[in-house]
Amino acid sequence: MAWLSRLSPRRPSRRLVLLVAAAILCLPVLLTILYAVVPPVSMLMLGRYVTGLWVERDWEPLENISPHLIRSVVASEDGRFCEHAGVDWDALSTQIEALGDGDAPRGASTLTMQLAKNLFLWNGRSYVRKGLEIPLALVIDATLPKRRIIELYLNVAEWGEGIFGAEAAAQAWFGKSAKELTASQASLLATALPSPLTRNPARPSAGHRRLARINFSRARALDGHVDCIFGDKN
Repeated sequence: MAWLSRLSPRRPSRRLVLLVAAAILCLPVLLTILYAVVPPVSMLMLGRYVTGLWVERDWEPLENISPHLIRSVVASEDGRFCEHAGVDWDALSTQIEALGDGDAPRGASTLTMQLAKNLFLWNGRSYVRKGLEIPLALVIDATLPKRRIIELYLNVAEWGEGIFGAEAAAQAWFGKSAKELTASQASLLATALPSPLTRNPARPSAGHRRLARINFSRARALDGHVDCIFGDKN
């Protein structure tokens, strides 16, 4: 049977496996460095491109996005954005304890973790994906300034079927540029983010309007909690 063993495929060498694994691990790091200057494409956008579905996204620098929307998104998704290094360990620890007690899972993702998911991972609830988000978020925060992180997030976030980024969302839902959004419109957009395919910012449900009112108040109360975006240009 020696001839049969010669016909069987060779197992890859340990060195080759290590090289492939290193390349996979290094790719997000290299892409993050590239995204410091190049507008990225999210995994969801890429999936739509590959399957022939339309994508509406007009990249805009942070200066062309309403401060109301920036504040509303931070208030809605990550009130400690300027205080953590990509991962809010306190919120994550609280979430782990809640899960241990049998409580329903709640979001503990920071904006940076959500950006990591959008750029490099997949949608859907998964502990594997959540585990991957953490190191990726730490890499992003260590590599990019906060202003660039929020700029990337606001340009890849999904705001409806095929609608990505603040500019496309503002045009689609309110017929104006992202720079012209009012505080009320910004709150409606920000509170649509958790369910972008079911919440209509232009025709909000009663529940959506209630969330937007809460967000409106929280965004106005952020004050110094957004200094890393508006006060630190580095």
